[in-house]
Amino acid sequence: MTTDPWGRVDDDGTVYVRTSEGERVVGSWQAGAPEEALAFFRQKYDALVTQVELLEKRLRSTDLSASSAMSSIDKLRSQVREANAVGDLDALSRRLDALAERAEERKVEQKHAQEQARGHAREIKERIVAEAERVAVETTHWKSGGERMLQLIEEWKKAPRADRPTEQALWKRMSAARNSFSKRRKAYFANLDQQREEVRAAKERIVAEAEALSDSQDWGPTARAYRDLMQRWKNSGRADRASEDRLWARFKAAQDTFFDARNAVFAERDAELRVNAEAKERILAEAREEISAISDPRRARARLRDFQEAWEEAGELPRDVRDQLEGAFRQIEEGVRRAEDAEWERTNPEARARAQATVEQLETAISDLEAKLEKARERGDARRVKEHEDALQARRSWLAEAEKALSELS
Repeated sequence: MTTDPWGRVDDDGTVYVRTSEGERVVGSWQAGAPEEALAFFRQKYDALVTQVELLEKRLRSTDLSASSAMSSIDKLRSQVREANAVGDLDALSRRLDALAERAEERKVEQKHAQEQARGHAREIKERIVAEAERVAVETTHWKSGGERMLQLIEEWKKAPRADRPTEQALWKRMSAARNSFSKRRKAYFANLDQQREEVRAAKERIVAEAEALSDSQDWGPTARAYRDLMQRWKNSGRADRASEDRLWARFKAAQDTFFDARNAVFAERDAELRVNAEAKERILAEAREEISAISDPRRARARLRDFQEAWEEAGELPRDVRDQLEGAFRQIEEGVRRAEDAEWERTNPEARARAQATVEQLETAISDLEAKLEKARERGDARRVKEHEDALQARRSWLAEAEKALSELS
């Protein structure tokens, strides 16, 4: 009989393995020496050792899941328990027990990590949903809002998954926000279409009025009517682009028809009024020369009346020189008025009396200061002397100005 620390081969070729539970038969060997039988069954044991070592390495150095590890451990346990091999099977079982403990630890770790990952995923998706709800309620910039809603959907798809109930609840909110935004956007554009249709109808009426006026020869009232129509056009808002362009072309054509006709009539009239402009240019030149040479405002006013009558009799001016000539004549009128005002101020008794009173008040004040100055000098009060001298200098300057003003009013 051939023996080994972990097994033996008896005389009839039966091979045994020794375990803590006793011996058990693992096979028989009839083809050769007993040593060859033990070597053969040790190789089977070594194969089991290799499998255990590989599983230890995977559990130690990879992210093998706890459930996969336990499945492999259970399979190896069964193989070790029923192994037709010779070796320390109890030691392999103990190593598998240690692996099972490590797998249980990994199971706890992986569960904790999974809970953390799901919590993180929940936070990400809650943020996405909250922004989607804000966009759905607050946004009125429909293009950018729609683009942002699509971006949020893509962010949702790329975000990690939370637990199933959380995913379902958050997606329900996300879907509701997207639907709410779509409804608001559709309602807005439906209302906008209605508003544009109302604007189009209003501008149709404006254009009809403009076209009805295009042949009018009542130049002043019709021009004002066109200005009012233009203001109504601007205040009406905007229709759809096609209607807006079409109606504006009609409105402008009607307006141009009227104003082109009016301009043609006014141009003809201005040509006829050119002789009036020449007459008024002569009146303007004479008025400038004569009135500027008159020093007496009353005589200037009387002469101005003559020129004003001649100006009115000369008739209406052409439009291209009307403002220029009328403005020049008004400057002459304004010059006469200023001269009259200045003369009134100069000869006004009340103004002269006020000027006289000012002179007298300053003379009295100067006299009082001179007396105070003399007393201060007698006392040797240098500070008071300086104060009175400064005050006297200022009031004498004021008196000179007041006397000059009184002289001009006399």
